[in-house]
Amino acid sequence: MDGIILVNKPKDWTSFDVCAKLRNLSRTKKVGHSGTLDPFATGILPVFFGKATKSIKYFLEGDKGYVAEMRLGISTDTMDCTGRPISNFQSLEKLGTRFPISNFKSLISNDKAIKGIFEKYTGKIKQKPPMFSAKKVNGKKLYELARKGIEIEREDKEITIHSLKLLEIIEPDKVSFEVICSKGTYVRVLASDIGDDLGRGAHLTKLERFYSHPFHISQALTMEHLINLAKIGELESVLLKPEDFIAILVKNNY
Repeated sequence: MDGIILVNKPKDWTSFDVCAKLRNLSRTKKVGHSGTLDPFATGILPVFFGKATKSIKYFLEGDKGYVAEMRLGISTDTMDCTGRPISNFQSLEKLGTRFPISNFKSLISNDKAIKGIFEKYTGKIKQKPPMFSAKKVNGKKLYELARKGIEIEREDKEITIHSLKLLEIIEPDKVSFEVICSKGTYVRVLASDIGDDLGRGAHLTKLERFYSHPFHISQALTMEHLINLAKIGELESVLLKPEDFIAILVKNNY
């Protein structure tokens, strides 16, 4: 079996879990993906089968799009909901802060300074890779060191935030936003940095990737759907040919 299947990765599955399941369903030895998603994240995951795995390199450099939710007031060591709280600004509410949570909803719709913080993170910016990440430094994955309580210096990396939109104030301490960004952007670092700039700290609570150039979430299929297709021998019916999309990538200089 050769081609691409666009998967809507479910929550609590690793990207490896998805590939392993589809490898078993398709009985194809070579299965890989472009663009890892953290286990708590959902959204589009392009999965490549057979000879199409040779085309993964063409799809790694493309821009990504996410809808995210962050909770203000609590920072975690992983910068997301899977981590251990390391500071709780909510407990400091009585001490007073620049942006008290009780007034955050009204402030964020009216305060130019808060809107300016979101605008600050558009364009080319520097971002430090988090310790809890698969990035390798001197041959070691950072998360392996982090789990041992070891933190090392990491070089800032230049990324591009093409757009960053505040979507909704869900609760006084929860904010959703949309970001379209370059490859290698850590959305949880973005949320943490924005939270720090707001004087409250923050961590990511939800993350859905709706775009992985040139693919959109509307094209993706759920694992349940794919499992059912495999049961009736129709999994190959949803395969896409990589050559149909490589021309788009080349045209856009990816």
